[in-house]
Amino acid sequence: MRNTVLSYLLLPLFASLPFTLNAAPASLAEPASISAAKEVQGGAQLQPRKIDLNDADALTLQQALNGIGKAKAEAIVAYREANGPFASIDELLEIKGIGKALLERNREKLVIN
Repeated sequence: MRNTVLSYLLLPLFASLPFTLNAAPASLAEPASISAAKEVQGGAQLQPRKIDLNDADALTLQQALNGIGKAKAEAIVAYREANGPFASIDELLEIKGIGKALLERNREKLVIN
């Protein structure tokens, strides 16, 4: 009885394992403009490079920022194209769907050059 219950519990797990491994991409290619490469600063501590808000494309923004999906990333690029380069990071608040909490969550990842 015990073996039967275990087989019913473990069978779906083992049956889906090969599918999961095959469905996962071998590697994810990073866009050149994403500055997710790590640089060493002060010993062994690694910190990500910052994303230039006036230079990054929509895909870079989508991949590098928390809470930014395809639509918001495209809205950021469209705003930049319509209004010129960003003067400050706080200018992101003018884009629909980006609030203070989302901005603060990503502030340390962004830079204006």
